[in-house]
Amino acid sequence: MNAAQRNRHAALLKATGFEDGPALTVQSTDGEIPHGRELSFAWLSGTVMTGLTSVLLMGAALYVSFQGQDTFSTAYEALQLSRPETEALTPTDLSAKSSRLRPITATRSDLQVIEASIRETVDGRDMIRNQPFLRISATLATAPTSLSEGIPDYDPVAILNATQPIAATAGMDINTDVYGAEVEGEVAVKLAEMPMTFVPPRAISDQSAAEYVRSVVEATFFSDDPAAPTLAYAALAPSVGDLGLLPGSGTLGGIVENVTVMPQTTQAADAALGRSERILTIRERTPLEDIMRRNGFTGPMIEAIEDTLANVFPSTELPARARLRILFGPSRTSNTLIPYRLSIYFHDDGSNLDVHRATVALTDKGQYVLGLAPAEITFPDEDTEEVNVANLPSIYRSIWETGRKHDLDDATIERIIGMFAYDVDMTKKIAAGDSIEILETAPDAEGRTELLYVGLTLGTTKRQLYRFATADGVVDFYDPDGETGKRFLTRRPLEGGGTLRSRFGYRIHPIFHTRKLHTGVDLAARSGTPIYAAGDGIIKYYKWQSGYGNKVEIEHVNGYETAYGHMSRYVDGLGVGSHVRQGQIIGYVGSTGQSTGPHLHFEIKINGNLVDPLSVKLPKDNVLPQQYEAQFEQTMAQINDLMAREPAPVTVAQANP
Repeated sequence: MNAAQRNRHAALLKATGFEDGPALTVQSTDGEIPHGRELSFAWLSGTVMTGLTSVLLMGAALYVSFQGQDTFSTAYEALQLSRPETEALTPTDLSAKSSRLRPITATRSDLQVIEASIRETVDGRDMIRNQPFLRISATLATAPTSLSEGIPDYDPVAILNATQPIAATAGMDINTDVYGAEVEGEVAVKLAEMPMTFVPPRAISDQSAAEYVRSVVEATFFSDDPAAPTLAYAALAPSVGDLGLLPGSGTLGGIVENVTVMPQTTQAADAALGRSERILTIRERTPLEDIMRRNGFTGPMIEAIEDTLANVFPSTELPARARLRILFGPSRTSNTLIPYRLSIYFHDDGSNLDVHRATVALTDKGQYVLGLAPAEITFPDEDTEEVNVANLPSIYRSIWETGRKHDLDDATIERIIGMFAYDVDMTKKIAAGDSIEILETAPDAEGRTELLYVGLTLGTTKRQLYRFATADGVVDFYDPDGETGKRFLTRRPLEGGGTLRSRFGYRIHPIFHTRKLHTGVDLAARSGTPIYAAGDGIIKYYKWQSGYGNKVEIEHVNGYETAYGHMSRYVDGLGVGSHVRQGQIIGYVGSTGQSTGPHLHFEIKINGNLVDPLSVKLPKDNVLPQQYEAQFEQTMAQINDLMAREPAPVTVAQANP
């Protein structure tokens, strides 16, 4: 560009308003008089900080709106002292924003007293007296609350100790010999020989007896009916067509085995705890404190709520047919749900409506204050609870939660878990509708009770265990087939059970990235976590092996073998040929060999064939001898009769049946 062109461009720029001035400077002045071309770092910093603050405030507001959290401001419902007028009431609780409805499940929680006439021998005389029993019938808890805080970590060794048979001297004298008729008070029964002079009257004649015998014989041998009785020395086996028939129907039935029910997506299972509302109906006059304690309210919470309600709801008891709505939400300090809101309703017989009496709500400062009634709903006939997949606890924790809700002592809860832990993966989440039934003796003078029966229903499978004492005085629990719940091999032989990271079967190898058979299961745990022998046996391999790192193999009876890989170190004093017992520590979790992190690689072989440790059927460790079969059948029938009886007129506690 020549000089003439530059001058022409300069003239055009000047004509449009531009001027040729000095550059911007960071100095406060440029010469004697400032020309407005100074840069202010204070102004620039203030502008940037204002922008960042605005972004943070808007982000916080969006987070509260989308996530439904109320931890940044006091809940609106908790601050309002009077209900604003609305044109219409919707049957939906709007305190938690959601674009889809949550499933609702019916809940059951009965703790009842049942009475039966029991026959026993006292000083050589048969006595019949009424004896009370405690019966619990409840759905397993679908959300963790403060009731299950402080429970011990899942530990197979502790479970092994909890399932040991009960010695005769350790238990009470339990009698379930139910007498057929009801009696008042105590009745003594005396047996005496029939006098020789007594001759019963003849009921039938010889001729009628002969005709009866002839008709039976002819009907047996000349009837085309295959179901007719047959005179034979041995009972006939059922036909092939009858083996799979359901009783009373013509359809085939069976038990589904080795089937795992999983949700369509696991993203919800990994989400944080969410809100859930529980609706309870009071069946008989009950103290409010008892209801709150059985539903996850801590002592300080109960005291704070009663103080808040003192002026508007002075009564400390709830009448029959009263309703409770409890909104639970996640705690900031623990992995449990805490009560966010409690609403009390009384039933008005005149209008046949449930009238709101009082509501308390939790503020951000951890205080319970009076609040508005939640949005109106139509109360169901049965107790219900919203099911939030993120809230579903493990089977292990749910049994603890349910047991403490019904005032079971910790030792009893541990035994119940131990009785089923060999058949059930206690680390899996429960499903809505899973339930438990328990039968106990009434408390003695020292408040002790004894467990008689436990029935655990998970999905469509019901497992039952009955208390039975053998002639040597040893007491254990057996299923209807006369087998204990204990297996001779544990499926997760390390402290805490570990976290399942990889199942048995073909997979893409995490190191070689090729499709290979994974010959066991990987249970992740921290380095140094103790590893136990899965069962009694003899160590046959005890050294390094390529790929497995530090490895131990144990040979058990009947062709069973177990293997443990990637150990960080062995236990001193063991080696090839050492005898180990179930639950004995044999090593510690590590990441030796071909491993991407600390875990236990656990294998089971049967007659040299690898099987899935988590699903393979394992033999029971203890089977009731055949000589007790008739006596055990009688015990089961008596306990089943007690479980089917109507409760006594007065129940111990029935907050939400």
